[in-house]
Amino acid sequence: MTPYVAGIQPVESGWIKLNTNENPYPPSPNVIESLKSADFSRLRLYPDSDSGILRRAVAENLGLTEDNVFCGNGSDEVLALAFATFFAGKPDILMPDVSYGFYEVWSAMYDAGRMEVPLRGLKVCPEDYKGGKGVVIANPNAPTGNALTLPEVEQIVRSNPDGVVIVDEAYIDFADAESAVGLIGKFDNLLVVRTFSKAYSLAGLRAGFAAGHKYLIDGLRRVKNAFNSYPLDMLAQTAAAAAIRDTAYWDKTRKEITKTRETLRAALDAPPSQANFLFWRPPDAKKMYEYLLENKILVRYWDKPKINGYLRITIGTNEQTVELIRCVKRF
Repeated sequence: MTPYVAGIQPVESGWIKLNTNENPYPPSPNVIESLKSADFSRLRLYPDSDSGILRRAVAENLGLTEDNVFCGNGSDEVLALAFATFFAGKPDILMPDVSYGFYEVWSAMYDAGRMEVPLRGLKVCPEDYKGGKGVVIANPNAPTGNALTLPEVEQIVRSNPDGVVIVDEAYIDFADAESAVGLIGKFDNLLVVRTFSKAYSLAGLRAGFAAGHKYLIDGLRRVKNAFNSYPLDMLAQTAAAAAIRDTAYWDKTRKEITKTRETLRAALDAPPSQANFLFWRPPDAKKMYEYLLENKILVRYWDKPKINGYLRITIGTNEQTVELIRCVKRF
């Protein structure tokens, strides 16, 4: 098995870190207040195994019931449990040939018959996803940054009635596209996975969730309880619930990020993106990556077919963006 390789995490200071799609802004002030007022004496007890406080907050935010929500340690754990629950040992699990690297790892780990569907012009094409025993797509896709419209997502769900369709919406908060959560009432085979790491600035906390039909959520809960009955600690549940309830702060920071994204896109003449990163093709991606690294600016580069000519650049603060542009011009 070849494990997933995460972006470099520097220990020393002085780096401009634009390689792991973290949010450049701090969490909502309500998160800090919720932790200050938490009853720390309860840390001697196991947390709520079903993350009730967070499930309620997520359900309220999405207009669902608690029975439609499952929570875990970041969307990575939620996705891994979904692979174990719905794809293990099954053939014909459709997924893009260029997408989130963990999909390939989980396919191997759970013996899922991964069928790579080639991107067309770095885009996911709905008509290419038909008749699978399961589907997983990221929308917007990573690392390309393209997004499907809601009708296009619905087309994929309709075309695969014999398996669960997982839509990984880690970056949907930065997109013009509409979330697939609105389709959950129409389709019992749709699972939408979201994270608090990106738009809610809680990557260091580890919290994520899935939304779907009650029996899909029951299946996830059954597998979770066979693996780890208490995935989210008390403080994580409290903080994430406070974050998702502060919709004003969420809206303010995501708009600031998309504004900075467009400034950087214009400066680099990069293609449009629907995520909190750009997928940019410089004249020489590898040399540009190495030059930025020498100047303590971290971006993401993959020496792989189809994408070895590109860099994925996380959207940082305005100040970080100015320094990145200066460094690119010097190169």
